[in-house]
This record gives sequence, C-alpha cells and structure tokens, in this order.
Amino acid sequence: MTRHLRGVLAPSLLTCLAVASCSRHAAVPSQQAGTPPPAIRYEAHLAAGGIAPPGAALRNPDQGDPAVAKKGALLFTAMNCDGCHGGDGSGWVGPNLADGRWRYGGADAEVFNSIYYGRPKGMPAFGGTLGAEGVWILVTYIRSLPVPADVPTESWVQP
Repeated sequence: MTRHLRGVLAPSLLTCLAVASCSRHAAVPSQQAGTPPPAIRYEAHLAAGGIAPPGAALRNPDQGDPAVAKKGALLFTAMNCDGCHGGDGSGWVGPNLADGRWRYGGADAEVFNSIYYGRPKGMPAFGGTLGAEGVWILVTYIRSLPVPADVPTESWVQP
C-alpha cells in the first residue's frame, strides 16, 4: 500500500509545487529596482525642496502637425466631444478648449491626462476607447484651435 500512496502522492505533490511556483513567479513585480514609479510629471507641479520626484515626461509626438490636427477635428466630432465642448471647442456644457484657460493645466501632457484618464464631475476617460494615439490626435487638434478674439468671460487671474 505504501508504494501505491507514493505513486499517487508524488505526481500530486509535483503538480502542487508547479502551480505554486507559477503563481509565485507571476506575483514578482516587473519593475526593476531603481525604476521610477509610473507617474507623469507636469510643468505646473510644485516640488518640495525644489526636487521633483521621478516620473515620465509625456511628449506629444504630433505637436504642431496640421494634418494630424485635421484628423483630430474629425475625431472630435466623431467622439461627440462637441456635444459638451461645443463646435470648435468653443464651450457649452463643458469648458471652452480654445480660450487658453485650463483648470487642470494646458500643457500637452496635462491635456492628454485630462482626456485619457478623465476628470471629476463630467469629463469621462477616453483612454480605454481611443488609446494613447487617439488621445494625442485630439490634443494636437485642441492645441491648434485659435484663441477667440472676444472671450465671453474674464479670468480671475490678472495677466
């Protein structure tokens, strides 16, 4: 009977060890020691002691490209962005995107983050739908919008 138990227990024990080692391997973090945490650094952030924490600096790969901005105009309409932000981003239920005033920062990386991850109280996250490439196309379009000559409201910050 001892041989029979060994014949049954040995393969079972090996299977358990294999499963345990697989799950242990999957739990090991993929980041190497010293790699900065996944974070985005903005030019508007204040760093305590003047020392910025580690983080990636996002760069718009299509910055200033008129052809991409044209695609962005079509995407802006197709994704119904104009349903909240008005035609040409002039503002409606959502804020004006052309007047140069930004609640969460107007640098390309900050606009990217607002579109990709969304914002509280109304701005949905489009990163899952559009991916980074689609969001960069929208950022390029938004940044190409001309500032209107007459802004309907005044900023509380004095220039």
